[in-house]
Amino acid sequence: LLIRPNYSRLEKEQDALCFPLLVNASCRKMQRPPSAAALSFMLLSAISLITFTLNLLVIISISHFKQLQTPTNLLLLSLATSDFLVGFLVLFQIFLLDGCWFFGDSMCVAYHVLNYVITSASIGSMVLISVDRYLAICDSLRYPIKVTQLRVKICVFLCWSASLVFQCFCFLNSLKQPGRFNACVGECVVVVTFLGAIRCILSCKIQSIPHRYNMFLYFMILWT
Repeated sequence: LLIRPNYSRLEKEQDALCFPLLVNASCRKMQRPPSAAALSFMLLSAISLITFTLNLLVIISISHFKQLQTPTNLLLLSLATSDFLVGFLVLFQIFLLDGCWFFGDSMCVAYHVLNYVITSASIGSMVLISVDRYLAICDSLRYPIKVTQLRVKICVFLCWSASLVFQCFCFLNSLKQPGRFNACVGECVVVVTFLGAIRCILSCKIQSIPHRYNMFLYFMILWT
């Protein structure tokens, strides 16, 4: 009779852990009311399903019908693709409702990198659409000459490539050593260092600067 409460208390403590077998190293789950957890689950699921389905329809329509493959619609296709992937990544937020990450440190870094890459590409696609509409309104006579499918494809490729490269430099520390910022097992923490991309740009520019200024620039890069 005296041992049973101890076992029940131990079971409760293990249920509150992300990894019950790792008692001393596991993170604790977030304690929230069941109603709030159910509401968050339903809301995220609905957002993910709607975003996933509607953008998939846009992607299929533009990809299937050749008459819809205009320069403007190619930009819309890029935007729909990024939003489609955002809807897919929302599914991972459902697994994070209790504050536990079960997919490993490498997947944690990959998830955040993809999240930032897709978001940056989405913003870049909206900027390209704005430029496209500006040229169509303000320079309508030369619009077909300036805005061609080849140029649009190059711009979309550069948009996605620049987003990928920049975000990889921003997450450089986490990519080198995944999980280095986690305090316990089951945590997904990454640190965004925007100075990583700045260091890369400055270090590439050093080669074209006279040698007498190189030491000063190296010192400034290391200091930042």
